Amino acid sequence: MLNRTGRVSVIDDISVPSGGGILPRGLSVRALGNAHAGPFEFDVPAGACLVITGMSGAGKSVLLRMMADLDPHQGDVALDGRFCSAMPAHRWRRQVVYLPAEPGWWSDSVLDHIPDDVLTRGLMAKAGLRAGVLNDPVHRLSTGERQRLALVRGLRLAPRALLMDEPCSALDEATTLMVEAMMREVMTGGTAIVLVSHDSAQAMRMADLRRELANGHFVGVDS
Repeated sequence: MLNRTGRVSVIDDISVPSGGGILPRGLSVRALGNAHAGPFEFDVPAGACLVITGMSGAGKSVLLRMMADLDPHQGDVALDGRFCSAMPAHRWRRQVVYLPAEPGWWSDSVLDHIPDDVLTRGLMAKAGLRAGVLNDPVHRLSTGERQRLALVRGLRLAPRALLMDEPCSALDEATTLMVEAMMREVMTGGTAIVLVSHDSAQAMRMADLRRELANGHFVGVDS
């Protein structure tokens, strides 16, 4: 069948570009856009990190939200050759995890969001989070603690892709490096990452690919 744009054929949940060819493992963005940004065409191979830079208001968060299928858009995004339009929304969002700059919380109890188990404790230790943070109300947490807990919550899903919007904006240098080490670890396991960052040093450390956004469009060439 065809997706909502009529561009991609889907047979038995395996997606094939309408122009032929094989999609790479990882993330593939095809003609993705809306009235404010795009259209975008790019690939992020499994285990690679694409860093997106640009001024505030350039469209970086808009792009991530479209990739996460949270905002209306045209075009499509594929993960390991399977298109978002061919998946139930909940399945896509478990595999392609979006971490906004200010994470959302539907309860003031951390434990309502993240269970206290061995996996959580291990991820918290890697993120430099104190054990007692699980018992704190969300409104008492610092922005940096909320950002890292959102990362722990996302990594518990074992995602195949992470869409990260300024995940270290409220962290000091030492803690930023701890979070980056966690990112590299999941990349080693094949997770593709799209990272929005204003930190030029972080971009240099993390980027396998790098693009700049301005006025809703990529500028310059791939690097």
